[in-house]
Amino acid sequence: MILRIRSRDGTDRITVPDPASATVADLQRLIESHLTVPVPVQRISLDPALLLPTPSAAVPLLADPAAPLRLANGAFVYLAYPPDARSARPPPPRALSAAGSFGRKMTMDDLIARQVRVTRQENALCAAASFDRDAANAFQLYVAESLAFAVKRAGFLYGRVDAETKGVFVDFIYEPPQQGSEDVLHLMRDPDEEARVDAIAEGLGMRRVGLVFTQAVGRKASETGEYTVSNREVVQAAQLQAEGGIPEWVTAIVKLEVGDDGTGDVHFEAFQMSEICVKLFKDGVLETEVGDSDDPRLSKMRKEVVAGGKDTMEVDNDFFLVPVKISDHQVTEIYGFSIPFFLMELWHFS
Repeated sequence: MILRIRSRDGTDRITVPDPASATVADLQRLIESHLTVPVPVQRISLDPALLLPTPSAAVPLLADPAAPLRLANGAFVYLAYPPDARSARPPPPRALSAAGSFGRKMTMDDLIARQVRVTRQENALCAAASFDRDAANAFQLYVAESLAFAVKRAGFLYGRVDAETKGVFVDFIYEPPQQGSEDVLHLMRDPDEEARVDAIAEGLGMRRVGLVFTQAVGRKASETGEYTVSNREVVQAAQLQAEGGIPEWVTAIVKLEVGDDGTGDVHFEAFQMSEICVKLFKDGVLETEVGDSDDPRLSKMRKEVVAGGKDTMEVDNDFFLVPVKISDHQVTEIYGFSIPFFLMELWHFS
């Protein structure tokens, strides 16, 4: 049996030799052996909420070492551990050699100044994202019933930011003209139309607060393991977050997850692109041209960066994701306008 172990450092696969008799303790030992995370510091759960920056105490843990490991092949197991808990250490740095035509040697300060360090951002700048139930349902219903999650679809999120709590409330979704395939989404943006939508939202005390996109069921697989977002999605999300102009900008993924019994459930997940990811995009370090042969799990850089303690030209996309808590709410009236009237006015400009 193969289990997918997802942590804040990415997704790894572990093979359980004898699943019929395996226990939680066996899984812990396999994690320690393959991922170099000591058993005493492991926190394991089947609930993805374990990986939130501040997980609730109610998240159920696989805490009984003697409990049988009754999981299906390919199941996700979520693993949390303290920073730097992995015992593996990066290789020693290469010796510095003369640089420049006159033999000038780089000092350690010079070397550090030239490095771009990609580190994981622990806390999102958006405290939580709440979606109006009708808006979220209308978006996913069209994708599920008309597109069957066969191609990608996206929309801009409009709503409000609570200045005190830093929470985002999404009240409606505007879907610009677009063309999607299994892996690529082209937004054919119309500045005039977007300006009209922005004006309507501003008149109702709202603004653009994020992006939502779907993932197709037939998206390209990665030979290096499972992935949450593709390299193309990293580029697009970073670009739009940089354009968004607010620190609380949130990005949501809508995807169809098919169970072992063949039934499908639609899931919403929310996150922010890390500040270093947006900076890499703004500084031109993040490669924006993605080839068909590129591994979708990895984002290419235009120059070497330091990630995970080593120099690299490719970074696991999960390094750039900062999870955001997600909830829902119901909007029946917006600043004195009923929802049907508001939607009719918005429709006139779409």
